[in-house]
Amino acid sequence: EMGDSHMGLQARLMSQALRKLTGVIKRSNTLVIFINQIRMKIGVMFGSPETTTGGNALKFYASVRLDIRRIGAIKKGDEVLGNETRVKVVKNKVAPPFKQAEFDILYGEGISYEGELITLGVKEGFVDKSGAWYAYNGEKIGQGKDKSRNYLKEHPEIAAEIDAKIREKLLPEIDAADSNAEAELEEV
Repeated sequence: EMGDSHMGLQARLMSQALRKLTGVIKRSNTLVIFINQIRMKIGVMFGSPETTTGGNALKFYASVRLDIRRIGAIKKGDEVLGNETRVKVVKNKVAPPFKQAEFDILYGEGISYEGELITLGVKEGFVDKSGAWYAYNGEKIGQGKDKSRNYLKEHPEIAAEIDAKIREKLLPEIDAADSNAEAELEEV
């Protein structure tokens, strides 16, 4: 049959390569990113039928594994401007696992900073959403997320205000006494 002689060859190669590379990667303090695809396992009754190619070695050696999926399209009329994306942390050896994030990726721009401000602003109560309208401090900033995003691009001072409020609420300040204590612990 086609491919019988190469059954499991990719998995063996990945395992050998990762064994040889891990020491070098650690010593050189290097970040390595692998991008893989999902295949469907046949005949799975329980659990997820999805699997990644190349055997199990990559799953074991990885410090962080992310499941990145497109959950929708961002459109303006019939034109597709980008994707709504969901990222799930499948494995994490360096921080708490199983977190999830959603954000917009716009073609030619990348992750939308203004879109994130709108989403977090609504979630934290700084931006009001009624129907399709978004408002900040009682002033309407746009009908629909696309127009609101453009408004924040044109008015960076308002975007900076929303950003500052979100950071103040979500990122607690570290006191000077706490940072001195942390510095002393690091020296020990």
